[in-house]
Amino acid sequence: MQLTACEPSAMSEPVVVEPPKAGGTLESCGAGDSSASLDDGIVDTPNESSEEESTGEKEEEVAAGDAAAATALQSSDTPQVNAQRPDSLSVPPSSELRLWTTQRDGEVKLRIEDSGVAAEEPLTVNQMFAAAVDRFSDFTALKWKEGEQQKSLTYKHYYQDCRTAAKSFLKLGLERFHGVGILGFNSAEWFIADIGAILAGGLAVGIYTTNSPEACHYVAENSKANIIVVENHKQLQKILQIEDKLPHLKAIIQYKDALKEKRPNLYSWAEFMELGRDVPDGPLDAIISSQKPNQCCTLIYTSGTTGQPKGVMLSHDNITWTAHSTGLHVQLTDATEAQEKVVSYLPLSHVAAQMVDIWVTMKAGGLTYFAQPDALKGSLVNTLKEVHPTAFMGVPRVWEKMQEKMKSVGAKSSTVQRKVAAWAKDVGLQTNLTKMNQNVAAARTPFSYQVAKKLVFKKVRKALGLDRCTRCYTGAAPITKDTLEFFLSLDIPLYELYGMSESTGPHTISKPEAFKLTSCGKEIPGCKTKLHSPDEEGNGEICFWGRHVFMGYLNMLDKTQEAIDENGWLHSGDLGKHDNGFLFITGRIKEMIITAGGENIPPIPIEDAVKEAVPLISNAMLIGDKKKFLTMLLTIKCQVNAETGDPEDELTPEAVELCRNLGSNATRVSNIAGGRDRTIHAAIQEGINRVNEKATSNAQRIQKWIVLERDFSVGGGELGPTMKLKRPVVLKMYREQIDNFYKETPTPTTQENPLPPH
Repeated sequence: MQLTACEPSAMSEPVVVEPPKAGGTLESCGAGDSSASLDDGIVDTPNESSEEESTGEKEEEVAAGDAAAATALQSSDTPQVNAQRPDSLSVPPSSELRLWTTQRDGEVKLRIEDSGVAAEEPLTVNQMFAAAVDRFSDFTALKWKEGEQQKSLTYKHYYQDCRTAAKSFLKLGLERFHGVGILGFNSAEWFIADIGAILAGGLAVGIYTTNSPEACHYVAENSKANIIVVENHKQLQKILQIEDKLPHLKAIIQYKDALKEKRPNLYSWAEFMELGRDVPDGPLDAIISSQKPNQCCTLIYTSGTTGQPKGVMLSHDNITWTAHSTGLHVQLTDATEAQEKVVSYLPLSHVAAQMVDIWVTMKAGGLTYFAQPDALKGSLVNTLKEVHPTAFMGVPRVWEKMQEKMKSVGAKSSTVQRKVAAWAKDVGLQTNLTKMNQNVAAARTPFSYQVAKKLVFKKVRKALGLDRCTRCYTGAAPITKDTLEFFLSLDIPLYELYGMSESTGPHTISKPEAFKLTSCGKEIPGCKTKLHSPDEEGNGEICFWGRHVFMGYLNMLDKTQEAIDENGWLHSGDLGKHDNGFLFITGRIKEMIITAGGENIPPIPIEDAVKEAVPLISNAMLIGDKKKFLTMLLTIKCQVNAETGDPEDELTPEAVELCRNLGSNATRVSNIAGGRDRTIHAAIQEGINRVNEKATSNAQRIQKWIVLERDFSVGGGELGPTMKLKRPVVLKMYREQIDNFYKETPTPTTQENPLPPH
């Protein structure tokens, strides 16, 4: 790979670390258009970031540095900054480096092996980006719509803007290994702020847009943010509420909409970019040259469902190597042959979105198209139909919403259309299951499948905007078998991927030639899986090994040592098993319900079974930890407010149709919740009875349940940003209803007594 002038001229020799021999089960599987610079014609936006030092943590000191470089970065109206690497980095010799650290300026051993993908030369983010620019200079990298006008950036201009942003950050006083918080919806500015922060030697820190001011304060303080970049006035207000508690904060930048007020150290995006436009390259190049692949460049904060969020430290090598290995695994096409396209809409503060939208796409020279901020409220399909992505990642809730919408539309079709669709889906499911269970190349494609494809499948894909999409992925939360089979019947296999923030995103990914329903596939190249303490059925805790394993949790020694054992294996906290090399997730240790009788019960399979048995159900949460019997909270499928994303009282068309078929006239959640509709209550009880009949023991039977007054949502607090159920939060929110479960005798399951006790 050719190095540019701003890349390190000499890289320290990587330390080779072999994974320890596993004592137990060990499985291994091993032409674009030119465009103007981003800030040309872009509306102003503000940015800021700062934070207080954690107790007992040593403050990094910045060396005096080159006087000429410092002068180049200073002006009379901006803070002074030093371009040199801190002299407080007491890095031990390579032989003394460990696989983990909790210090923001620490270095780790890289898990480089003797051969294969894991033996690839380590790269910094700048090296990977510069290589992409060298190969894909005039290809379009980023594209978006402002009003009715299409805007774009080529790889060349994208990289230039990232360097300009980096110089602006330095001019505003960004210190080495201090955070740049980014609070807003996906955009070119988000990407540029993220990469600019890394090039400038800071730590890129995504902040969830749903965070409260207090949650923003925790992240900013923990990351020692010098600068915070916000999307608009609404997000700005969160930071202004806490800025007096952030002594490290030096500036705020707003990247969308005009500033509504002028304040010291508050900048629009255009003003921010102008700060670094004419600054010499020397100081920035000096910082870039000092960066090492085994140093931290990004912090991913966990959602904090079981306590305070943890700052997951990812190194340059974590990002660049994982992007390389993932691209190989999913066989992304190089842009010089045909350019891949992805749509960016999932929260970029989550590692999955960053890896797909920024890094893997960059590695292949792909194009990232930014969806509208209301993507998850209804506009996503319109964007997909406009862009025609070649790969698409959806969290389970996205696929479920598509499924509900298609069922709703199908319910309004003519009898003939419904019969044709039902026939085609049956053909599609059976054909794809046959392909899945046999060698894909050897499996015969029946003539009926070709007919169904022409009559139904192609039309469905076109209606969803997935007509050119060869890879549809699902991840970040469990997905039901019902949803997987629904899309498989429409000839849209959903390839599950599995990983965590601590593994820089993916660890295993399904793909066309390695696909099993409900499995999350096989390891990306160069990674290994160990099942810790497997039981008689082969279920054990899933442990990871590879260059994707994170550096450690920032300032959290105990939590880091809990996650990474003495042999260097990352413990996921998830339970799983292998079947012919395929990894299946069977539960989560922390979510495991242990009844008062001592029986261990994984909740997700039971919850999924209830949702499958009763299609009216939107969310189900099993209760019973330390209790004498199991109970369940249920919500009903309802309309979602297009503006706020909040659940409404009105049922979805599909839910109304289901009620009609059951003999109920209910049109609202309030008609059903709390047992108000005897017909629906009896139907739900009947479905739960069917689930209970398949229970492996009496302890796994659901004895009581209630339909809540509203569905779970991100805004309501029950769901995380990726729509994952936040169980501890739900337990607190609905404590009264749960307590009532255990004050009374179990809900009778006979038709003579259909209503739950109140």
